[in-house]
Amino acid sequence: MGRRFDPVTLEILWRRLISIVDEADSSVSRTAFSSLLRDAHDYTCMFTDRFGRELAQGTFATPGQSGAMALGIKRLVQSYSPDYYRPGDVFITNDPWALAGHLNDVCVLSPIFYKERLVAFTACVFHHSDIGGRVSSDNHDVFEDGLFIPFLKLYDGGVLNEGILEMIRWNVRTPEMVIGDIRSQIAANHVCSEKIVKMLKEYDLEDLDELSEEIISRTETSIRNAISQVPDGTYTAEGIVEQMEGKEDIVIKARVDVKGSDIIVDLSGSSPQVNWGGNVVYNFTYAYVFMAIKSMFDPDIPNNEGCTRPIKLLAPEGTVVNCKFPAAVAARMQVGHFLTEIIYRAMAKAVPDKVIAGSGGTPATMNVFYGKRKNGTPFHCVIIRGGGMGASQRRDGDYVYIFPANGANTPVEIIENETPLIVECRELLPDSGGPGKHKGGLGKRIVFRIPEDDYAPIPPVNLGIQSGRFRYPPEGLFGGRPGAKAKFLVNGIQGNPYGLTQLRPGDVVVMEAAGGGGYGDPLERDPEMVEEDVREGYVTVEKAKEDYGVVIDPVTLKVDLGMTKKLRERLKGPRDL
Repeated sequence: MGRRFDPVTLEILWRRLISIVDEADSSVSRTAFSSLLRDAHDYTCMFTDRFGRELAQGTFATPGQSGAMALGIKRLVQSYSPDYYRPGDVFITNDPWALAGHLNDVCVLSPIFYKERLVAFTACVFHHSDIGGRVSSDNHDVFEDGLFIPFLKLYDGGVLNEGILEMIRWNVRTPEMVIGDIRSQIAANHVCSEKIVKMLKEYDLEDLDELSEEIISRTETSIRNAISQVPDGTYTAEGIVEQMEGKEDIVIKARVDVKGSDIIVDLSGSSPQVNWGGNVVYNFTYAYVFMAIKSMFDPDIPNNEGCTRPIKLLAPEGTVVNCKFPAAVAARMQVGHFLTEIIYRAMAKAVPDKVIAGSGGTPATMNVFYGKRKNGTPFHCVIIRGGGMGASQRRDGDYVYIFPANGANTPVEIIENETPLIVECRELLPDSGGPGKHKGGLGKRIVFRIPEDDYAPIPPVNLGIQSGRFRYPPEGLFGGRPGAKAKFLVNGIQGNPYGLTQLRPGDVVVMEAAGGGGYGDPLERDPEMVEEDVREGYVTVEKAKEDYGVVIDPVTLKVDLGMTKKLRERLKGPRDL
């Protein structure tokens, strides 16, 4: 039967495992070189049992990385005999098809030994700001994306392979930052390994096998119980993702079959892979399909192997959601982030209280600025930004949120410290949230200027963008209206968000993130909530009247309930016909 854990001990050990990963996670914020890691938190730490089954991940993990790692690490671990691994080994790879979907996501993996026995693996994936290559969404194959690192031993029995670091050093623009971040990854794995061994000693455990089985089986039972509450049936949705100018839009078709406690997601019929970087590998597609289902049915239980067992994904090879090598994949989030939203849309009628409207942070906007300062030293900075989150049946959408990915908006002070850029403006956009009974979150405007004074960089300053929502705004649900669309302007003129933009001193770049979609009929929104939105500057007096049928005095900013009632009765009439 094996060892049985009483509920109290099990909870203590389970939480201990998560705290260990969080401690490794926090070590990154103290040791990483790149602001993308330190400040925007674009990385994920996790560990698995000795069979490669995920046991715990950092509380602030990024879903695209963690979901892809759960599949990828298990396959990598099981590809080799247990005898292949030795104490002191450290492996490295950024193979997009093996793990997290593009070359910038570099994985460092370490086996954990206790009493000379392999007991677990610890791994972290960092989104490295710089991996060389052509930093642009319109790359045509993975060879343009940057340096491809196969699954290699960075340390063999504790001995560093200097040749691997030297190869990386000569293929990136900012080697000190990249190598520093790799060393931060190694340190995070060391923290995780050390703390797990300490826990095994404290609780007199020979390994993690029985604890792993208990955690995974309980998790599987929990999520299956939640799924089984949904009526059996087939639920479908179709989403359109904008492509580069002049090319046919991408279509993603989703069929969700609920059968008891099992869910099968079939993406057959989705567009073929494309000749730019928006292609998505199977692992990354799975990650955001999993994100949707997990967040709907069992959001509070910690992620581990048990969460994945009820979910089966069918994604035909050669499509944009399961691309074949050597497709360009650098901008995979421009398509991959939409998968969660499309699954929500498919399930909206079945579980209207568990989904949200479209989000302006889907996809997240990533701005990559690189070039040389006046003294010739290189700079390379990645800035990730969110938009307005979609509203739900319960509440308004959050403002400037990176969803369904995870991360933080990089502070202005960090941007100006790490680059020659000047941030002239960063502000919320009034009226950008989609009107609804619950309003979509507001988008944001940020304005960058390339200085012309003594701090002017050597031209050109290169700007690569990964973004979306320029043509199709985030959709509302159940009568909610779309949020505002995104904008990208260079010196007041519409720029090309899919190519590489070269900037010179004096140029001004405006990026506006989209607002979230609304949920429910805007005419059902509480007039006092609209009044508060107007007072706070989130909704203008004009839009309060036009979108919500709420009359606000432009001087006192107080709602006129009598006039509002009459206006809403008049507006509701034509809508009901």
